[in-house]
Amino acid sequence: MNESDLPVKETFHDIVKGEKPVLVDFFATWCEPCKAQMPILDEVARVLGDQVRILKIDVERNPGISSQVGVRGVPTLVIYHRGELKWRSSGLQGARELVNALRKFLS
Repeated sequence: MNESDLPVKETFHDIVKGEKPVLVDFFATWCEPCKAQMPILDEVARVLGDQVRILKIDVERNPGISSQVGVRGVPTLVIYHRGELKWRSSGLQGARELVNALRKFLS
């Protein structure tokens, strides 16, 4: 196997620059509201399918990205579209609110 056969890892910045809206969930493993957010994100994924990307970022394992985005509490949910931060909310969010926020950026 040579280097060109290895899978290419996408960086956070590569992912959020894409054409699809990206919902980023900044969470912590010890956070109860973050745990409650997980099935809600699954519902969003079921409703919108491959029209969007959902990215989960553990703030304790990724302090650099969390700091760059200015995450101060968890859960914090952010929507990026074409590299721009378009929407942000802290605290537990419902599936309907997230789907409606994401639909604004679908073609």
